[in-house]
Amino acid sequence: MSESPSKLPFYTLSQDALASELSAADFEKFRAKQIFDCEYAKKIFAPQDFPALPAKLKTFLDEKFDFRPSELVGDRRAGDETKKFLFRLRDGNFVECVLLKAPSDDGQIRKTLCVSTQVGCASGCKFCASAMGGFIRNLTADEIISQALPFVEQKVMPSGKRESRFEFENIVVMGMGEPLANLDNLLAALAVFNSPDKFAFGARRITVSTCGLADKIGLLADSGFPYRLAISLHGATNEVRSQIMPINKKFPLEKLLPAAKKFAEVCGRMLTLEYIMIENVNDTFAQARELAKIARELHAHVNLIPYNKVESLPWRRSDSFRRAAFANILKEKGVSYTLRREKGSEIDAACGQLALKRRQNPDAK
Repeated sequence: MSESPSKLPFYTLSQDALASELSAADFEKFRAKQIFDCEYAKKIFAPQDFPALPAKLKTFLDEKFDFRPSELVGDRRAGDETKKFLFRLRDGNFVECVLLKAPSDDGQIRKTLCVSTQVGCASGCKFCASAMGGFIRNLTADEIISQALPFVEQKVMPSGKRESRFEFENIVVMGMGEPLANLDNLLAALAVFNSPDKFAFGARRITVSTCGLADKIGLLADSGFPYRLAISLHGATNEVRSQIMPINKKFPLEKLLPAAKKFAEVCGRMLTLEYIMIENVNDTFAQARELAKIARELHAHVNLIPYNKVESLPWRRSDSFRRAAFANILKEKGVSYTLRREKGSEIDAACGQLALKRRQNPDAK
């Protein structure tokens, strides 16, 4: 996939901005609405496939704008219906996203797309494959958005009309990279997903995860950030958290928790605490009791997640008995929690695993 430095990113354009570009090239401004309808309502992402547009205009759009800043080059599928997808960017770097099924708050099984925001990651979490390759660069807003484009399906409505819809109901920004370290591009991408005249995902269906950049969480609270926020906690004391998450040395719990509490109070959203359970590291009953204190203070929901083994790293998943006992302590303390099942371990579904392998072996399938 070659670079297209002269092409403009399409998805962050407003309809008015597109109309101006068309007018400058001697095309009718009203075509902008038709193009938006093709892209966002009909979910047709290749200009040559747009119906009812002149061939000359299709050619102009193809040459002027970048509609596909990433290319889907690989996928893996697990028996639990978890699917992982690998994308090659125009500069030859790789990122990945995961499509998974999980129960929602209303008990329904829904599909969630987990997208990436960076190539690599600078946070350095000791258990994470993304950290092993180091940080390379931030994704642009359009590169974040483009991870969703392959997942469109045709639905036949009760009226008999066919509609194009995304295969997933929810978006979680929890793939490669630290989303809040790429804040401007993240917010631009989420605005496209959320905007009523674009992809129209409700704010409650979008969750952003952070390893704990307390200063950026404060900025989000002050900005009226409408989306859900998840904190990747993974340790309920500074001692344990610092062992596996270097970011805790810069933003220890004394800074992180007040920022999270402010966010919840200002934005009126219930926080989620993500907690990957690693054997003999953070799965002690003492950690469970400390985690319960934090969750009650923040009025937060806890996700207990089995660790997905990363090749060459020493960590192991807590066994099912330990996870159940740990969860029972949260239950006894009155904490809302979900004990997640293992997802996609046979397809390298944890953050960064598939992209790291492709970087190490570009010819791998």
